Amino acid sequence: MAKNYIQPGEVWDHTPGSNVSAGSVVLMGEVVGVALADITANQTGPVQVSGVWELPKLSTDVVTQGATLYWDAANTRLTVTAGSLKVAGAAVTAAGSGATSVRVKLRGNCA
Repeated sequence: MAKNYIQPGEVWDHTPGSNVSAGSVVLMGEVVGVALADITANQTGPVQVSGVWELPKLSTDVVTQGATLYWDAANTRLTVTAGSLKVAGAAVTAAGSGATSVRVKLRGNCA
């Protein structure tokens, strides 16, 4: 067996500059993940970078199944508008105008 294998890569260790609550979205460079536990500032904690998550979205966006979703860190929500935002993943379910959340398959651990 190869001796340089580290881990599957679905969960990354992350050291945030401020406190992060479990279930909160964490932006790590180009990668969007979700904190699996509360992480205290300047301490290392687990962040999942794969899987399907229900996350907040811009309520006026109409999201179709399979649409690319972007993380708007300034407003802590997903949107269908790219701009300079980071790709979070793809919509697993549709979510119409008025919906405040959507299920998203995170893009994964490759930026």
